[in-house]
Amino acid sequence: MSRRLTSPPVFIALLFAIASNFVVAQDYKDRAEWAALKAELITENNYDAAVLDATIACVKRQDKVITYMDAPMRAPTPWHIYWPRHIGGDRLQRGAEFMRANRASFATAEQSYGVPAQVVAAIIGVETVYGRMTGNFRVIDALATLAFDYPRRAEFFRAELKELLLLAREQKRSPLDFMGSFAGAMGWPQFMPGSYRKWAVDFDNDQKIDLWNSPADIVGSVASFLAGHGWQRGEPVMLPIAKPGVEIIASLDGGLSPRKPLREFLAAGITITSRDADIVLPADDASVGIISLDNADGQNEYWLTFENFYVITRYNRSRMYASSVWSLAYALKKAVTTR
Repeated sequence: MSRRLTSPPVFIALLFAIASNFVVAQDYKDRAEWAALKAELITENNYDAAVLDATIACVKRQDKVITYMDAPMRAPTPWHIYWPRHIGGDRLQRGAEFMRANRASFATAEQSYGVPAQVVAAIIGVETVYGRMTGNFRVIDALATLAFDYPRRAEFFRAELKELLLLAREQKRSPLDFMGSFAGAMGWPQFMPGSYRKWAVDFDNDQKIDLWNSPADIVGSVASFLAGHGWQRGEPVMLPIAKPGVEIIASLDGGLSPRKPLREFLAAGITITSRDADIVLPADDASVGIISLDNADGQNEYWLTFENFYVITRYNRSRMYASSVWSLAYALKKAVTTR
């Protein structure tokens, strides 16, 4: 059974921290949805009612969060415009510097989880440009707003609000202290509270997990997340192929295309045009897919995508997101090993 926060010094310090953040607007303390979540936390997680009361009194609805969530859907951005936005600028330089400065952590993470250093570094670069853009919303405000005033995804964000409150208790921090994106993602890796609790690791062994200030924890946690979602050690992410036949092209839907056993694509004449010497193909019954990415000249390039490609999409379910991560990872590998 979990324990209440009954230690007087910790309990008093937590209430003081919450009280110091008190705001006039008490948007959620009398809401039925909060009452239900509060009862759940007390009954199922032995959470202290006084801490919950003090916390919710400080939570404020953020209309801007809903505005961002309801931003109009735009036409898909072409690949040749998308990838420079996500891997351009100084990301490569900052990423290479980050990898060199934390070689030991990257090496340990790769050994422990099987995820290549450049892939971990690329995720961090695409997400926050190595800590430059971690978000300036108070996470509890964002999650409460979406949990209680955004019906379309209320169930998901209610669960994440609960995870945040449990995370705060575990870390002996005020729930009001966490800052992140308008959707509640936190730290350099942009973990939601549930991912933080499940996948984040204390990689520097200092008895706490800090995804803002500990490079070791950041690196280890991203590797832990990818490994936990099925990363295949030693297998490729994506490989370029010659233009496939019209039947295969017609089957592509512009997203994460249906997958087939590798042997079926090879039997259909799919030809891998290049691969590094250290890349070994998985077994011929491995499930793979094909995606197309458009170039500035209007021509498409085609790629065979492996299980590790789909693991990357667990961060963001987008073929272009995963492709941009791999593009940056490939560039980082060359940048770090050539110096």
